Amino acid sequence: MASQQGRHFLQIPGPSPVPDRILRAMDMPVIDHRSAEFAKLGREVLDGAKSVFKTSQPVVIYPSSGTGAWEAAIVNTLSPGDTVLMAETGHFATLWRQIAGRFGIEVDFIPGDWRRGADPAAIEAKLAEDRGRKIKAVMVVHNETSTGSTSRIAEIRKAIDKAGHPALFMVDTISSLASVDYRHDEWQVDVTVSGSQKGLMLPPGLSFNAISEKAMAASRANTMPRSYWDWQEMVKINANGFFPYTPATNLLYGLREAVRMLHEEGLDAVFARHERLAAATRAAVKAWGLDILCENPAEYSPVLTAVLMPPSHDADHYRKVALEKFNISLGSGLGKVAGKVFRIGHLGECNELTLLGALSGVEMGLAAAGVPHRSGGVQAAMAALESREEANTPKVAVA
Repeated sequence: MASQQGRHFLQIPGPSPVPDRILRAMDMPVIDHRSAEFAKLGREVLDGAKSVFKTSQPVVIYPSSGTGAWEAAIVNTLSPGDTVLMAETGHFATLWRQIAGRFGIEVDFIPGDWRRGADPAAIEAKLAEDRGRKIKAVMVVHNETSTGSTSRIAEIRKAIDKAGHPALFMVDTISSLASVDYRHDEWQVDVTVSGSQKGLMLPPGLSFNAISEKAMAASRANTMPRSYWDWQEMVKINANGFFPYTPATNLLYGLREAVRMLHEEGLDAVFARHERLAAATRAAVKAWGLDILCENPAEYSPVLTAVLMPPSHDADHYRKVALEKFNISLGSGLGKVAGKVFRIGHLGECNELTLLGALSGVEMGLAAAGVPHRSGGVQAAMAALESREEANTPKVAVA
């Protein structure tokens, strides 16, 4: 069994570790969700969420997992029989496709090999072919958590514009929000879907839709039944800081603190930290002589790194050995890559020392499980971190 001494290393790509500061913020008595005190909290978290999505448009908050936010995006904007365009970037894009299908949506699914993000050129070509404007939405997963590939959202926006297509643009940022640079307004995204348990550093339980004016107009015209997920009712009552049903009050306390922490560090600094830790992780993987699942360096994820196991070695057996011997949880392979990869999360409350400790556990686990590899991954990660620190340190002239 895993040692009970010391803190468990939760290095899955979400839910991510919850900082003590956020835990303390949530440790509050439940208050009346129809009171003036709650209205103040409600307005603060709704405005704070906008700042993280980088939008001036409404952001609605649901008591749900990210799957609920997916469903909300669909039922508020589409009607049965509509067609949407999606890209097969991995397990979570496939799940979003399945949810759309359950609501009678036709999905044009651009096939992929699970080693890259969505291809802007392929999306542009599909939209250019759609002269009858049958496609009502383009739906893309920003950071594919199952593969460690990040799609280029700004380029996809340009592809949609180049095709001159009026389709709505919907993006899943469940694992990328507050970890990867994201700009809802600037990139003209119509619906951004997200969740609380990744870069926002909260427990699972909150989900989000950031909504453009175009998407809001679509929600008034579509014919899909909805009640719990209805944007119109949410936005109307949110205007006064309230919710149409009982909200997850104590998670909202945590969200307020999470937004404060993100802005204290600075969003650009948060994104740079994630890039720095991701680069160090990739340096370790390459030093071990293992392969990274994502093939395109321009699409390497700052959130996680998916590592391919050598042939005839099972990733789940390796993860079990690492957990039992070194008290570290690593992400499993999902869908098509089940048993073939393990995933190292480096998001949220993670710094250089946390990462190096985790990579030590990964390397010791490889040895304990008999996985062929070279030693020295941790040293390679240290060198990568030191190199970036030196590059970012101002040079001081010596007299």
